[in-house]
Amino acid sequence: MPPLEELIACILSQHTSDTNSHRAYLQLRERFPSWQAVMDAPVGEVEEAIRPGGLASSKAPRIQAVLRAIAEHNGGKIDLDFLYQMDTESARRYLLSLPGVGPKTAAIVLCFSLGRPVIPVDTHVFRVSWRLGFFERRVGEAKAHDLLQNIVPEEDIYAFHVHLIRHGRTICKAQRPRCDQCPLADLCAYRRAMLSAPQPANVSTSAR
Repeated sequence: MPPLEELIACILSQHTSDTNSHRAYLQLRERFPSWQAVMDAPVGEVEEAIRPGGLASSKAPRIQAVLRAIAEHNGGKIDLDFLYQMDTESARRYLLSLPGVGPKTAAIVLCFSLGRPVIPVDTHVFRVSWRLGFFERRVGEAKAHDLLQNIVPEEDIYAFHVHLIRHGRTICKAQRPRCDQCPLADLCAYRRAMLSAPQPANVSTSAR
């Protein structure tokens, strides 16, 4: 997907399911013939188009603000194709300068649209990474991008990202991780900590 389309799709995906965000994106593209039309439309019409994705009242003005910022930077042209000519760090800084674009969104555009060796850290990647012991949980997702970037070899970044997401969705779940099915159990700092934690004593009481 071209970088601008990836960016808008990523904004729509925030705090909703993949199914709902995909519906919102398709409706947005069907409703408006161009990104110029999206930018110029009354915000209420954009909200209506993306309503299936949830949080339409905040996402619609954010999308329009992003499109205006791109047009202003790009001589009125609304696309991000100029990012292909920029080095990775410069492209990352530009994306982060756009309204409401954070490290994860920037990393997704860089990785999946531009093919750059950048790790997007979503909730699954973050959870699996701290449980495996790559960093402490308290560092947060924003700093985790840089920490993982320094650990994972560039040639392995895409596979690392995809496999950790799959592992987080199927095995290393947030509430009830399936440690008994995990092929990484012997390497997992979280599992070692759980096994070594003192177990509560069984207390039995008899009725009087």
